[in-house]
Amino acid sequence: MKNMEFEIPVITVNEEYMSIINHRLFTKEERNGLIISPRIDAMNFRIRESIPGYQADWHMAGDPTFIAIQQGVLRIILRDGQYFDFGAGSCFIAADSLPENISFDAQKHGHKASVIGNEVLKAIHIKLHGFSAK
Repeated sequence: MKNMEFEIPVITVNEEYMSIINHRLFTKEERNGLIISPRIDAMNFRIRESIPGYQADWHMAGDPTFIAIQQGVLRIILRDGQYFDFGAGSCFIAADSLPENISFDAQKHGHKASVIGNEVLKAIHIKLHGFSAK
């Protein structure tokens, strides 16, 4: 097998606590033709729907959350103007958060999210347990 890692986009923070997107590599294992990552602990999951035009203002994930898009397109917008579109079949991990001693500043921290296009967004949110974005 050529690539022995899965690469997943992760929203995290830089040293100034501004949200950025990095890519995290997860190892792959082959088990009789099944290619799978090692166990990643999770706490719960939720099923999400958002109507076309839905927008969330600047916010942070808080708890690390794996998001798998089933239908529609979710656009994640960063402070520097970069944006990333996640469509059906794609996934990412939202894991941007602040240390307890730093208060959220709506002029500096976080990312925005919006549903683009005319299709309802359907996604699965899985809260991860013990996940480190580093």
